[in-house]
Amino acid sequence: MMEYIPVLVLVFSFLLLLSIGTPVAWSIAISAMLTMLVSISPIAAFTTVSQRMGTGLDSFALLAIPFFVLSGQLMNKGGIAHRLIAFAKTLVGALPGGLALINVIGAMLMGAIAGSAMASASAMGSILGPEMEKEGYSKEFGAAVNITSATTGLIIPPSNVLIVYSLASGGVSIAALFLAGYIPGILTGLFLMIVAMFWAKKKKYKLGEKSSLKEVFKTFIAAVPSLFLLVVVIGGIVTGIFTATEASAIAVLYTLILGFVYKEISFKSLPEILLDSSATTAIVMLLIGASMSMSWVMSYENIPQNISSALLGISDNKVVILLIINLLLLFVGIFMDMTPAVLIFTPIFLPVVQKLGMDPIHFGIIMVLNLCIGLCTPPVGSVLFVGVGVANTTIGKVIKPLMPLFLAMILVLFLVTYFPELSLWLPRVFGLLD
Repeated sequence: MMEYIPVLVLVFSFLLLLSIGTPVAWSIAISAMLTMLVSISPIAAFTTVSQRMGTGLDSFALLAIPFFVLSGQLMNKGGIAHRLIAFAKTLVGALPGGLALINVIGAMLMGAIAGSAMASASAMGSILGPEMEKEGYSKEFGAAVNITSATTGLIIPPSNVLIVYSLASGGVSIAALFLAGYIPGILTGLFLMIVAMFWAKKKKYKLGEKSSLKEVFKTFIAAVPSLFLLVVVIGGIVTGIFTATEASAIAVLYTLILGFVYKEISFKSLPEILLDSSATTAIVMLLIGASMSMSWVMSYENIPQNISSALLGISDNKVVILLIINLLLLFVGIFMDMTPAVLIFTPIFLPVVQKLGMDPIHFGIIMVLNLCIGLCTPPVGSVLFVGVGVANTTIGKVIKPLMPLFLAMILVLFLVTYFPELSLWLPRVFGLLD
């Protein structure tokens, strides 16, 4: 019975703190400390947890996060979103649900450049939301499409969450993870577009005008400088010219120059952009530090090993174990933000799936894809709140149009889970896997 006491203290203290409205980062750190108090003296517990929070941030790879956050802010303010939307509009504007499809493609392109779901939801919602309403689309449907499509930016690289997973997994190749995210991310976007088209046909939303080849070419040329960042960042990482951290710094420099060229960013607006980026980075880093302390405490108390033994005791069937893990992660995603969830649950579930012969890169994509769904669900779905806020509607009204889009995301999740080549084919093609 004694071996279960740390687990009970950890789980119940964490849930209690969350239920009374304690911020997630503090809930994680305090519950980790309370768990340590079961095993060691108070002074040692305080020292250990604070030390682990500090050393958890002592990683060169984590330097990429503040740079990618800043580049995302620069893209959001620098007119890049407008050019991507204009290009997407010429491609799919005349199809059923054209404006919804533009939202999805715009979010995918924004994700491939900025890697931020929040930036994508904010930019796409504020630009396309009013236009969709003007064309007769319901506000709630527009918000639902914006919320779900924004998460594709966390799977399509560059992705801060994949960098965090690389850290949590013990150093899985970031380049391989980035390549592995492309097909699942594009597949998610395609499934969301199919659902949006059916919904638009059912509601008989107005069709847009078909664009000429000349218009397509013109908007493409206007979007090329923005899209070229994708070639620079991902191409440089995959070919080994520079690391993910160096690529993130290059992304900042490139987007800053682009913002000045487009005359959307001025020296006067830079302090606000830097402050916003600093605030976002501080929140992310506090979450990472707290989560790393909880991961260490769990390891110290042998919690991952016990959970691993329990899961493998239920069944040794790979299909069953993966189904259980996916269901658990879907549940976790409802109550926990993505970054701490990745840092806490990777050391628990990764050893289990590796015993079943799964590649850690494949599992990383499954985990991120799974937790993206949690970002669209209450009570802690950050992208949900941004999307609803930008659309000036309520969560209750958005739930109905969200449901078919949720199902599309879950279907992609299970396809990626049980067909490993969807994740592993590109890394293998580029020689990053045996």
